[in-house]
Amino acid sequence: MITKAGKNASRLKRHLRMRKKVQGTSERPRLNVFRSLNNIYAQLIDDVKGVTLVSASTLDKELKDQLGHGGNKESAKAVGSLVAKRAIEAGVKKVVFDRGGLIYHGRIKELADAAREAGLEF
Repeated sequence: MITKAGKNASRLKRHLRMRKKVQGTSERPRLNVFRSLNNIYAQLIDDVKGVTLVSASTLDKELKDQLGHGGNKESAKAVGSLVAKRAIEAGVKKVVFDRGGLIYHGRIKELADAAREAGLEF
């Protein structure tokens, strides 16, 4: 039986393994996604400078009133398009996708697809 602590430990191991290969730069920042039970967060990170360029989540004022529950696919779509819109305003078109060790399925996939549709390339 796999416990919740075991699942998260496995996710963290996958995340660290991925982070060895995935680096964000000024020209191509890293689109990091974190998913909790009730919310989803996305941010563009320049790892060279160690700065977050753009962020969006279901807790943003723009989205919180529109969305009921932040832990579903519709919320993930809204966050994906919002982070893409903010990235394009900041002058970023290409990103590297960092799913944080999570499986590319469900909310993570919806966020990525919405960001692609809104104009980000990865």
